[in-house]
Parts: sequence; structure tokens; C-alpha cells
Amino acid sequence: MVQATPFLLLLFLALGAHGLAVKKCSLTGQWKNDLGSNMTIYEVNEDGDFSGKYLTAVSDSSSEIRESPLLGFQHPPDESQPTFGFTIRWNFTNTISVFTGQCFEEGNREVLKTMWLLRSRVENIKNDWKATRVGYNTFWRLE
Repeated sequence: MVQATPFLLLLFLALGAHGLAVKKCSLTGQWKNDLGSNMTIYEVNEDGDFSGKYLTAVSDSSSEIRESPLLGFQHPPDESQPTFGFTIRWNFTNTISVFTGQCFEEGNREVLKTMWLLRSRVENIKNDWKATRVGYNTFWRLE
């Protein structure tokens, strides 16, 4: 039994080691955030560039909400739990949003933790102080 112990230890480590590695979090796919907004990110290319679409669930605009395009970058594209950023050009109002965040593995689920800026157009520089909003969102992958 003493001679078998090193063999069993090596076998255990070899079979169990894959579970110790950090999973790779992928941005590609469909996501829903804590406010009910939906986002689709198309394939991230080898340079980390991606595009997609965003349908917000909330707005202070009187216009009808419409799906809007997004463009972004993931850095670095080949590591687990990457950082990323993307811009949304809203199709129903004259505002722009920029998001920055990181993709995490939380248990068996991928989570995007983000911070955003929403810039609204104002008529003059005196109103610049009220043109930018700041917020946070958490996104979960849709199964």
C-alpha cells in the first residue's frame, strides 16, 4: 500500500487539476442585465474587436425604444476573465453610452460587471454639468 500511495496521489492530481484552472469567460452571446435590458455580442475577433446590439429596458426619452448598435474591444482577447469596453449609439435619442467592465466566472455562471457613462446632448456649454450620467450594471448570460 505504501508504494501505491504516490501513484494514487499523482493520478488524483492529474484527474483533478483541470478543475483548478480559471475558466475562460466569453463575451460572445446573449446577456440580460439587472434592469432587464438585453444585449447580444457577436463573435470577438483575434484582435479583441466585437460588435453587437443592445435593447434597453429603461429610458427617459419620450421616443419609442429601439434596438441600437454597439462596438467594443476586449483586452486581452485570449485570457480568462477579460476586461472590455463598448459604445452604444442609441437609435431613438441623441445620446451615447460607453460601458467598461470585466467578465467573471461566478460559480458555473458568467457575469459582466460594468460601469457606464450616458452622454446627452445639451444646447450650450452652461448645461454641460448635467449632460453626463454615471451608473453600474451587472449582466448575466442568457441560457
